[in-house]
Amino acid sequence: MPAPMKTARRVLLVASAVVSSLALTAPLSHAAPKPSPSTSPSATPPAGMSTVGGERLGQAGTQVNLASGVPVLPKDLTARSWVIADAESGDVLAAHNAHWRLPPASTMKMLFADTVLPKFPKSVEHKVVPSDLADVGAGSSMVGIKEGETYSVHDLWLGVFLRSGNDAVHVLSKMNGGIDNTVKEMNEHAEELQALDTNAVSPDGYDAPRQVSSAYDLTLIARSGLQKKDFREYCSTVTAKFPGSTSKKKGKSVRETFEIQNTNRLLAGDSDIPVYQGIAGVKNGNTTNAGATFTGVAERNGKVLLVTVMNPEKSEHNEVYKETARLFDWGFQAAGKVQPVGELVPPKSAAQASAQPGSNSSGEAGGTGDAEKSSKSAVGASAASGSTGIGVALGITGGALVLLAAGAFLINRRWPLPDLVRRRGRS
Repeated sequence: MPAPMKTARRVLLVASAVVSSLALTAPLSHAAPKPSPSTSPSATPPAGMSTVGGERLGQAGTQVNLASGVPVLPKDLTARSWVIADAESGDVLAAHNAHWRLPPASTMKMLFADTVLPKFPKSVEHKVVPSDLADVGAGSSMVGIKEGETYSVHDLWLGVFLRSGNDAVHVLSKMNGGIDNTVKEMNEHAEELQALDTNAVSPDGYDAPRQVSSAYDLTLIARSGLQKKDFREYCSTVTAKFPGSTSKKKGKSVRETFEIQNTNRLLAGDSDIPVYQGIAGVKNGNTTNAGATFTGVAERNGKVLLVTVMNPEKSEHNEVYKETARLFDWGFQAAGKVQPVGELVPPKSAAQASAQPGSNSSGEAGGTGDAEKSSKSAVGASAASGSTGIGVALGITGGALVLLAAGAFLINRRWPLPDLVRRRGRS
């Protein structure tokens, strides 16, 4: 699409959002009522799915506008559902059963982080008591939190993002008023994001009846989370030092540390899959009921894409990452050539003047900041002290930033993703 046409289209989207906010008594035209979650996922996609983001996204099967010059989609995709979207414009380039409500596994932690992360400064410390870990599900992925030890909020978020630690999620949830309160806030936040396929039952994504999301919603949630600086930092960190047990040595208390590595195989690599060029997060998951799920974000040649893949039928090792990589490859080849089949919608309050002086618009954990100010610079920063991995930029170059109603939601934002091209290669 030519640049002037894209600009005009975005202006129309902004205008449309503003008009929608004024019509407070009228429902959004593209929003479907949130259906009641089923006890377990259906074997096949339902005949009627949500049309949030566009009519075609509510249709079963693969949706793509193939035309001259548009590459053919990979033929060896087995996922029950997937979405490829432009992270900046929100265009959905192609999708397969986009609104099929399926168990999300630990990708639900993206909604948990997007909801809870801004509430506590990184430096806040919490001493873990037995009740913090009492209801962690059997067989959960754990980072290794110990009762009686003290952890900073920064430590806990590293445990959530790198090791998908349900123990870290539960500690943060207890700090946030308890599991029930946290789940309630997550569902309220999903409603605000128009992630209407999503119903959280546990904050960590642990298998539970009626806990569902969709490839569309997970992509929407990831896009929201990636506007938060701390979210970007944590999801792009490859390795970090994590606090261990405290012991006495020569009469002094010594806190041991151990290294944790990100379980996102496109970010950290594995024996059968290399680090994906341009990858910068976001979150993976795998449970018995959900199978493997993954949402990733990657940048190449100035284009930023989001891909979500849910439950590949093929049982090959790391299959969810391999199918994600093939969809990324297609997306980068097709970007600028393929006509979108839908869009990632903005939050309900996008057009409302909700940003007030002193509000926390930076997305930093428990911090205060100014998103517009940060958009005027491109300052590089490494991951926080004690961690190693990708550098995280704190600003936006070019000033290509459209703010709806004084900065409530960022559209057409070139998110400051790190340059992974120069990262170490794999032998």
